[in-house]
Amino acid sequence: MHPIRRHARILMASLVGTAVEFYDFYIYATAAALVIGPLFFPVQSPAAQVLLSFMTLGLAFVARPLGAIAFGHFGDRLGRKSTLVASLMLMGASTLLIAFLPTYAMAGPVAPALLCVLRFGQGFGLGGEWGGASLLAVENAPKGWESRFGSAPQLGAPLGFLFANGLFLLLGATLSEADFVAWGWRLPFLASVLLVGVGLWVRLRIGETAAFREARDHSAPPAVPVGRLLRHHPGAVLAGTAGVVACFAVFYLATTFALSFATTKLGYSKQAFLAVQLGANTFLALGIIFAGAWADRTSAARVLSVGAGLTALVGLGFGSGLGSGQLPIVFVTLSAALFVMGLVYGPVSSWLPTLFPVEVRYTGISVAFNLGGIIGGALAPFAASWLAAAGGTAFVGLFLTVAGAVTFAGVRSASRRTA
Repeated sequence: MHPIRRHARILMASLVGTAVEFYDFYIYATAAALVIGPLFFPVQSPAAQVLLSFMTLGLAFVARPLGAIAFGHFGDRLGRKSTLVASLMLMGASTLLIAFLPTYAMAGPVAPALLCVLRFGQGFGLGGEWGGASLLAVENAPKGWESRFGSAPQLGAPLGFLFANGLFLLLGATLSEADFVAWGWRLPFLASVLLVGVGLWVRLRIGETAAFREARDHSAPPAVPVGRLLRHHPGAVLAGTAGVVACFAVFYLATTFALSFATTKLGYSKQAFLAVQLGANTFLALGIIFAGAWADRTSAARVLSVGAGLTALVGLGFGSGLGSGQLPIVFVTLSAALFVMGLVYGPVSSWLPTLFPVEVRYTGISVAFNLGGIIGGALAPFAASWLAAAGGTAFVGLFLTVAGAVTFAGVRSASRRTA
């Protein structure tokens, strides 16, 4: 039987969970770009409301490493499956409750406070999600299929983006702006319960990974996995953190920042720009699939290195393309950026596990991935906004150039350590 068919349930479990992760995170990112500022923060300048909105977006990135440590602890001690179920439930509950929050006009300062609590819960749950989903696929992969199996959770990113972006596009086409701001923005958060339900149903029907069972049979798990990780593998954590910066930077510049900047500064309609992003999302999926196949033929580190270099090059033209004033050029710019993201995101799930032994692997890849998210994801909208204000739209992509260089350095450092 073909390896993919033999492990279809496991691959589906890793794919669905990551799709929920990106759906949850992107519906908030889209809402942050469109409505969160005016609804949840007192009337100030529009620019201040946008920055405060993006601060709540960044709050989840701060929570993610803490979630990585907590869920990594149980993932390395108790197993991948049960930990993944718990992380998905926390993430889903936090997202669902956002749909029921009062606005600032209803509850005053209580509204943004509750929003921040739920954003923290969402990020905390997300901190344990990606690492477990990746290990579920990679640790069950036949020899020589690690990167292709590792592509399964990564494909959850464009799938989650498709659901989130498509739903906002549908709401924009069927609701007036007043209805969308009044209540329509809540519907994507309510709809998340459907994806979470599917994810739980699939995950409860799978077993533990072979690599974890073998490690548990040979020795007892570490009492404090993060302690052993930081004592014995600090260099791997730093290299892994640097190695994932580029994928976060590309995603949040090409999605959240681009949507906010294009609809507030460049004059594009929300519907037109969401449609462009939806089309460009196809190239992210193509990049992930291509990267997985290429990495199994060569190595994940090589594909990541090439992708990092291309990220730096894309950054030089990203701002000019975004600010060109022509949607076809904007589409090409976003498509190129997201295809390159596939090259730096697709192999990460098979590359990071090679940096850590099985007994601290869940903690190691989760901590590295989420620390990289703070640098590449949480800082991206702020850095791009600052660069646009300081030097104009053409300077926006320079953050990508720096992110590409950081990822290249991380991959090369890890290669020297394992050589």
